[in-house]
Amino acid sequence: MEEEIAQWVTVEVDEARARALASVLALSLPVAKVLLSRGIDSPAAAERFLHPRLSDLSDPFEMHGMREAVDRIWRAIDAGERITVYGDYDCDGVTSTAMLMLVLTRFGATASSFLPRRLEDGYGFSIGALEKVIEETHPSLIVTADCGTRSIETVADAAAQGIDVIITDHHEGQGLVLPAAVAVINPKLGAPADVEPLAGVGVVFKLCHGLVKQALSDGRSQAGAIDLREYLDLVAIGTVADVVPLTGENRTLVRHGLNRLNGSAARCGIQALVRVAGIRTRLDCYHLGFLIGPRLNAAGRLGSADVGLELLMTDDPARARRLAGQLDASNRERKRIEEVIIEEAASEIEAAFDPRQSFGLVASRRGWHIGTIGIVAARLAGRFKRPSVVISIDEDGLGRASCRSVNSVNLVSILDRCSDLLVAYGGHTQAAGLTIREEHVAAFRTRFNEACSGLIDDEDLGLTHTVDAWISLADADQALIESVEALRPLGLGNPTPIWGVKGVRILGQPKLVGSNHLKMTVSCGATQMDAIGFGMAGRKLGRNGHDLLFQVQQNTYMGKDTIQLSLKDFKSSEGEA
Repeated sequence: MEEEIAQWVTVEVDEARARALASVLALSLPVAKVLLSRGIDSPAAAERFLHPRLSDLSDPFEMHGMREAVDRIWRAIDAGERITVYGDYDCDGVTSTAMLMLVLTRFGATASSFLPRRLEDGYGFSIGALEKVIEETHPSLIVTADCGTRSIETVADAAAQGIDVIITDHHEGQGLVLPAAVAVINPKLGAPADVEPLAGVGVVFKLCHGLVKQALSDGRSQAGAIDLREYLDLVAIGTVADVVPLTGENRTLVRHGLNRLNGSAARCGIQALVRVAGIRTRLDCYHLGFLIGPRLNAAGRLGSADVGLELLMTDDPARARRLAGQLDASNRERKRIEEVIIEEAASEIEAAFDPRQSFGLVASRRGWHIGTIGIVAARLAGRFKRPSVVISIDEDGLGRASCRSVNSVNLVSILDRCSDLLVAYGGHTQAAGLTIREEHVAAFRTRFNEACSGLIDDEDLGLTHTVDAWISLADADQALIESVEALRPLGLGNPTPIWGVKGVRILGQPKLVGSNHLKMTVSCGATQMDAIGFGMAGRKLGRNGHDLLFQVQQNTYMGKDTIQLSLKDFKSSEGEA
C-alpha cells in the first residue's frame, strides 16, 4: 500500500494574547501558545495548570456514594469486622489494592486482600471469585478496587450471604443498572468534571481522603496516623499505567506522585523495580508507563498478581529485591509469549486488511495466552491505527478478549452496539474486555467493523499532524526543554508539544540506525542539531531545504548531554514529499 502524505495543521492562537501570557508568567512564547491552545487562557488558570496544588483537590464527598461508603467502613473498623479489599490483577488494580490495604491497616482495621487470578477467575468481581474470598477471608464487608460496576449478580450473591459490598471503580457505568451495593463510587456516575477522568487508584485515593476527613471531623485518634501524600507514588503509577487522560485531578495527583517517586522517601519496592528496569534518570511518565507498569502487570498476566502487591506493601529491602527480580523475570517471559501472538494476530489481520473497508479489527485463535492479549491488542491498534480486539478461545469454545482503541473511538459505546453477540463486556473508552462464544466471533467481527466505520479521523490514522507552534531552529534549546517541563505530566489528554521549523538543510548523508531509524544532522543559519526519525528509514529526502515537525529532547550518550530533535514528519520546503 502506498504511503499517504500527512497534512500538517497548525494550531491557531491569538498571538497578542500568547505574548501577554508569556510575559506575565515568564514563559517562552511557544509554550504560552500551547497553553492557550489547550484552553488555559488566563494567568490564573495557567498558574493552576503549571503549579497544581493538592489543596485544590475537590471534596471527596462530592462524589456519588462517598458518604455511605465512608460511614460503613468506619463502622466496620470500630466493630472489628473483617474487611476484604478485592482488587484487579492489572497495575491500576494492584496499586489501588495496595493503597487501600495500607491505609485501612494504619487506621487499625482488620483487613485482608484478594486479587483474582486471570486464568482461573476471569475479569472483575465474579461469583466464582466471591466464593474464594468468603472461604479464604470470611469478610462481613468487601470493598472492591478498580472493578465491580457491572457485577450485579455477584453483589446480590454476597448480600444473600450477609456480606456488604462497596464498589470503587472507574469503568463506564452511565446508563447501567447498578449493583445493589452499600455504595458505588465511580466518577462516571456523578462527580465534579475534574474528577471524571480518575483511574481506579485515583478513586481509591478519594475514598481514603474521605476516610481521613471524616476521622478529623469526628476527632478520632487515628486521624493523625495518615498523611495521604505518602501514597501518591502509588496513585501516579496506577494512573499512568492505565492510560487515562492526564487532565483534571489526574494531573495534580501524578505531578505530586512523580515528585514523591523522585524524592528520598520512595518506598523500597519501587526502588527495587527501578533498579531491575535499569532506570538511571529521574522518573517520568514514560518510565511509569513503559518500564514500571509492565513489570507490575507481568505477574498478573501470567499467574498471580500477589507478587506485585507484596512488593508495593513490603518495607523489607531484601524482600523487595527478590520480588522485583521475580517480576522482571515474569516480564521477560510475557514479552516472549507476546511476540509470538503478535506475529500470528498481525498475519491474520493483514491477510484481509483493506484500508478503505477495515475500520475495526478482530483477531481470534484458540490457545492464545489471555494474559498477553491486552498488550497484543494495543500493539495492533498502534500498528494499524484502528480499534483492535484480540480473542483467545478456550477448549470449551468460550472466547475472552481484550480491546484497545484509538483516540476518536469510544470502545464501550461500540461494544454496546454488539451486546447481543457478547456474554459480557466492560471497560472504558480506550480499553475494554469482553467474553464471547466462538460461534458468534464471525458476526462480531462484521458488526464491530461496521460500528467503527466513519468514526476514525485523520489524526488517528496519522494522516494529520498537529503543529503546536512554528519556531526557529535556534529556539529548540535548553530553555524550551525546561519550559516544556512545566507542562508535565505529559501524556493522553496533555500530549508533548510538536514544533515545526522551516527551511533547514540536511548536512552530509543521513545514517541508518538500528533496523528502521534515520539519523541526520540539520542546520539553519548558525544553528546545527542532531535529529532522529524513528521508523523513518524508508522515507525519501528531497534535494534542497526541508520543513520538520519534531519534539525536543535531552539525549545522554557516554555521559554527555546534547539536545536532539525527535522527528514526527518532514517534507521538502518546496512542498515535495
